[in-house]
Amino acid sequence: MGSYVPSTREERQGMLEAIGLKEYSDLYRDVPRDMLLDHPLEIPSGMSELEVSRAMRAIAAKNHVFATVLRGAGAYDHYIPSIVKSIPAKEEFLTAYTPYQAEMSQGVLQSIFEYQTMICELTGMEVSNASVYDGATAAAEAAAMCRTNKRRVTLVSAAAHPDTIETIRTYCYGTGDELRIVPQKSGRTDTVALREMLTDDVASFYLQQPNFFGQLEDAEAIGQIVHENGAMYVMGCNPIALAIMKTPRDCGADVAVGEGQPLGMPLSYGGPYLGFMATTAKYMRKLPGRIVGETVDSRGERAYVLSLQAREQHIRREKASSNICSNEALCAMTAAVYMAAMGPRGMAEAARQSMAKAHYLASQLCKIPGVSLRYNGAYFHEFVTEMPRVQEVLQSLEQADILGGLTVDGAILWCATEKVEKAALDKTAAIVKEVLER
Repeated sequence: MGSYVPSTREERQGMLEAIGLKEYSDLYRDVPRDMLLDHPLEIPSGMSELEVSRAMRAIAAKNHVFATVLRGAGAYDHYIPSIVKSIPAKEEFLTAYTPYQAEMSQGVLQSIFEYQTMICELTGMEVSNASVYDGATAAAEAAAMCRTNKRRVTLVSAAAHPDTIETIRTYCYGTGDELRIVPQKSGRTDTVALREMLTDDVASFYLQQPNFFGQLEDAEAIGQIVHENGAMYVMGCNPIALAIMKTPRDCGADVAVGEGQPLGMPLSYGGPYLGFMATTAKYMRKLPGRIVGETVDSRGERAYVLSLQAREQHIRREKASSNICSNEALCAMTAAVYMAAMGPRGMAEAARQSMAKAHYLASQLCKIPGVSLRYNGAYFHEFVTEMPRVQEVLQSLEQADILGGLTVDGAILWCATEKVEKAALDKTAAIVKEVLER
């Protein structure tokens, strides 16, 4: 115990005597003797720093980092400028926790405020929260904030990410509400089916743009269909794609959500990531989590505060639509540094290069006999190809240090980002051709 307490043996003895005790064991005098541990725990002895370093390197060596990554499906391998890794690693940010006391947390609050501002610029919305746990959680929280006493049903496009659909389903199960899946047709949301399913009990419709198959949905037209029924429109967005596409607000969305991982977070092993959420001023008080605001202090100088949060989450919990009481502040700061470092032109260039390289890869693959696009619609930086011998193709790519696409219903969902060189794309196509010609 003494090893972890920053006080001397004499000081600790003085504290014991001050409460009428002689030794630490007296603190547990009311605990039966047979409940006390009187022998060392059966765990390995401690290791030196050098030994720990060697052990961790040995564990890390089991990981394989592919030279070329052509898989997305929700987590994307974008270039991360070195400054994005450096600034959040500073100890004043790395060790900071939720800013309960504004006067003690101005730096963290400002970083969140800057993040919120940039998310609003990216989505076209008027207010953003301080982030939630991940993109799927953001989608589920958005669906929850849209429900009313009379409208409890959530519609979700079948073309959305399967993990997002399941997360929304879990939320609906927990609150006793209903989730209905709008079918997809040719890789995109079936708008005819959507019209038929928009009944008076539907609270919202969730659309992913681009969708899970990489296809670009007619988001503006879908927004009009949803609003004609009086339901709310939630769009799940790829933040890099937003640099060159219409904003969710331009498409009529009431809530914009998404996974912030492409904004400077490495792939890691599935996280930690962050979910961004933004909405219009009309729905600001329904937005879960925290909102940091800018104000002035008693001296008239700029200051930051937690200006709004859904107090029902803490006090009137029976009325709460969310139990989100924290945020991914460090990941949000990372996203803010990334967006500031890249700027609008840098992010747009990353989006354009990703899109161009994906289309180039698709064109090269489709020149190979037996390979074709499953869906013919416009797409961003992901696409699905039909081809024989899928597993053999992916195994051959892996042997060449290339992580191929994700298998989806017997086909392959490919992804390309600005990081992939043309030579790697040509090599991929050559390997696929070689396998299929055997």
